[in-house]
Amino acid sequence: LRVRARVNSAIRRAMEDQGFIEVETPMLMPSTPEGAREFLVPSRQKPGEFYALPQSPQLFKQLLMVGGTDRYFQIARCLRDEDLRADRQFEFMQLDAEMSFASQDDVLAAISVTVGAVVEAVTGESIGEIPRMTWEEAAERFGSDKPDVRFGMELVELTDLFADTGFNAFKAPCVKGIRLAGGGDLTRSRLDDLTDRAKRWGAKGLVWMRVKSVGEGAELESPVAKFLEQSELDALVTAMEAEPGDLLLLVADERPKVRHVLGLLRLELGRPPVNEGGLNFLWVVDFPLFEAVDEATGKPVPAHHPFTMPHEDDFGLLDGSPQELLAVRSQAYDLVLNGWELGSGSVRIHRRDIQSRIFDLLGIGEEEAQEKFGFLL
Repeated sequence: LRVRARVNSAIRRAMEDQGFIEVETPMLMPSTPEGAREFLVPSRQKPGEFYALPQSPQLFKQLLMVGGTDRYFQIARCLRDEDLRADRQFEFMQLDAEMSFASQDDVLAAISVTVGAVVEAVTGESIGEIPRMTWEEAAERFGSDKPDVRFGMELVELTDLFADTGFNAFKAPCVKGIRLAGGGDLTRSRLDDLTDRAKRWGAKGLVWMRVKSVGEGAELESPVAKFLEQSELDALVTAMEAEPGDLLLLVADERPKVRHVLGLLRLELGRPPVNEGGLNFLWVVDFPLFEAVDEATGKPVPAHHPFTMPHEDDFGLLDGSPQELLAVRSQAYDLVLNGWELGSGSVRIHRRDIQSRIFDLLGIGEEEAQEKFGFLL
């Protein structure tokens, strides 16, 4: 309770010093399409009608921006009728903020200052500048959009290495691997357990290799070693910087699945206890605007919500093919700490032509858009 009080006090001081105004927003509001399930409160005065409890103060703070309160913050209570998670209950508190006439860099700078003030108030230590990493780099290197960077075991790209392989399991769009240093002594039952986990997470299988020797003529113990050329084994050892006694774990499949499965295996095998390794903050930026294209309708599926501003360099791709749409980056960002998502935000679409184009791509016609979002447009 005392730590929480210090945190809230530090937040208020840091935000006020940067020109933000604290505003308390209503707890009873109309239902809004924000993506989470709302708690409803029946109206006594109008039987059969309901208020919603706010998932977040999103609409209220946008109204504040329109009304001229161009830097708002609130230590806001948010309520979502969703399944419980380790870091999310039905009601939770968050630092909620909004800025007008601001770029993504402006937002990240303001929140970084506040987070630094909070950490210093609690620990007495400075966190310095928070590094940034693109979503694509995080996915490729760590198999996660919230990477725990306290330890290595990064994903290694092996697709080109096996481009001409005769081993059918590696004839896939993507092959990647991770190296568990000194893991060659894992028991067969433990390896079978990891294989079962990989399959539950969506992989077709998991290839494991114990490194016995390195250099030219490298020796690897594995049920699949006999299906690979010696040149492939040598190149694999080199690419993964393997040493005798290490364990190599490889997955071959579609790229998103490979990254996902190896990212989970990395955490399973290497993640330190929560209180070790210090505080490693990270901004993850340039999230995809769309996460998939619906095969039945041909319409893209938003990765977050349909109000996130696309990256300016990618505006032209909005008129492109489904594959080009999946390449559109958004001006969305997450603050990550030791593999936990502390917070997320985005630059909101503030141009009617861009918002209308996104609605059109999602199959929201002009009439429906006017009915549901006319005030926003």
